[in-house]
Formats: sequence, structure tokens, C-alpha cells
Amino acid sequence: MRNRVVGLVAVCCVLTLAVGCSKPQGGGEVAPAKDAKGGRLFGVSFQTMNNPFFVELNAGMKEVIEAHGDRLVTLDAQYTSLKQKNDISDLVQQGATAIFLNPVNWEGVTGSLVQAKQKNIPVVVVDAPVKDADLVLCQVASDNLEAGRLAARKLAEVQPESKIAILHSSVNKACIDRVDGFKEEAAKHPGMTILDTQEGKGTVEAALPVMRDLLARFPECNAVFPINDPSAFGAISAIESAGKLGKVLVVTVDGSKEAVEVIKSGKLLSSSAQFPREIGKVSAEKVYEHLEGKPVEKEVKIPVELVTKENADTFLAGKDKGPSK
Repeated sequence: MRNRVVGLVAVCCVLTLAVGCSKPQGGGEVAPAKDAKGGRLFGVSFQTMNNPFFVELNAGMKEVIEAHGDRLVTLDAQYTSLKQKNDISDLVQQGATAIFLNPVNWEGVTGSLVQAKQKNIPVVVVDAPVKDADLVLCQVASDNLEAGRLAARKLAEVQPESKIAILHSSVNKACIDRVDGFKEEAAKHPGMTILDTQEGKGTVEAALPVMRDLLARFPECNAVFPINDPSAFGAISAIESAGKLGKVLVVTVDGSKEAVEVIKSGKLLSSSAQFPREIGKVSAEKVYEHLEGKPVEKEVKIPVELVTKENADTFLAGKDKGPSK
């Protein structure tokens, strides 16, 4: 009998330790759905937080949520689909009031969307759309097709005879749209030729060696369209190392403050500017409209604007105010 009691105590201790030490799989602290003050839990999973764009987007979202007395848990998927799946699962299990999602893979998040829908947790997709739009409340993103068109249009204006490389991120629908818009506009200009499209993965680290290889394989390359500012920075580093600064023009998308400074330095021709803080604010506002029983449109597009050396200072001065009306 004594041995049985000792055994039961030991099991209870192990269980207590296991529960007390457990942490969310998503890599961030997921709080209970409500705290002592009654604030509701909202969660967001970003494909990465190693990008000023998503930091600003998160800030816009947080501003609206905290103004309502609620709180936002921000999780970084680190460009890993499995980690994002675990992040969302954690939020669902904690009974989040709503989830915001910036998908790593626009097709690969379906299972997570189904899981949230089964628990009646609304999901708002931000910046990069998902394939299964019927599973989400709303998608709020920049007009990415137009962002690509603006980049190609500027390049055609400055350098009509362009031999172009594209640095893609083909698992991201926003980037797919940017490339489609770029190609659509480039096709209108007979002097513009696309030499190759390679995966730049939207990061400095991945884009640099890819651009270095493209310059070696295509000596005639005199322009590149990386799909975002970080990959543009990687491309510029490769171009500079190859001694081709000023000979290979770079046009991109994002319009981060860092990119605008590079535009002013002359190393970047243009960036089709998005307004991440506005995307964040609108996304949060749509959730509250839904919670109040109001109808919410399925797709909201935030306008983009072209930033060049000529309007860089003006753009920076009004960036936090959102797109020009």
C-alpha cells in the first residue's frame, strides 16, 4: 500500500512539473484569452519579423487593438510553414478572439484556416493573400499588381532597353502578383527583355548569392526586379561587389524608410511603396466591425505609390499618414 501511495505522489509531481514548464510551440508567450481586466486576446502570425515592413504593420494593428482595451500577441514564423502552423494552433487552443495571418505559403496554410474556422475564430489575412479565401473573414493587402506595374513603368522610362533579372518569392501570393504586374507592364515595351527569374526568397541573405550568380551568367543584365526591399538590398550588394553599381538598375517594392534612403543615395532607382501601418490599422478595424455584427468586405486593397529620388523627401514626410487620396 505504501509503495502505491508513493507511486501516485510521484506521478502527480511529474504531471505538475510538465504542466508548469510547458510553453507554446509557436515560440512566443500566448496569454489566456482574457486577462484580469477583461481584455480580449488577438494573435498575429507573421512570416517574419526580420523586415521593417512587418514591424510597422504590427504597430498599426496593435494601436487599434490596444485602443479597444484588448491586447495582441505577435508571433514570428521565421519563414517556416511548420512553425506558423504551430503558432496558429497555439492561438486557436487559447481561444483567441481573432487571428491575423501573414502566410509563409499561400497554399500551405489551408489546414490552419480550417482549424480556426471549426472553432469559429475569424481570420484576417494581411499583406499576402491565401488561396482559400472562403475560409477567412477578410484579406487586406496592397495593390500588388499595380506595385509591379509601377516598377516596370519606371524602369522603361529611364532605361527603355533593359535586360532584366527577377528575384522572386514564388510561395507568396503578394510576390506572385508583383511579378505578374511587372511582366504585364514590361510586355508593353519592346526593348525590355526578361533574362531569368530566380528565387530570392525576399531576404538580403538569399538574394545576394543569387544576384551574384545572375550577373556572372548574364553579363548583359542591366536591370533587376527584386520583389521587396530586403532582397533589393541583397541584389545591390552583389552589384556593388561586381563593380556594376550604376550599370545595373534596381526597382523594387515596399518603400521602407531604409529603402528611401538608398534611393536618395542613387543605388536604388525606385520602390513601389506600400503602407504597412495602414494595412495593420484597417485589418484590426475590420475585425472589430465583424465583432459588432457589421458586414465586412472579403477583400480590401490599399493603394501603392512610386517612390523615386525626386519625391523621396516628400514621401518620408507623409509616410505615416497613409497613401495619398
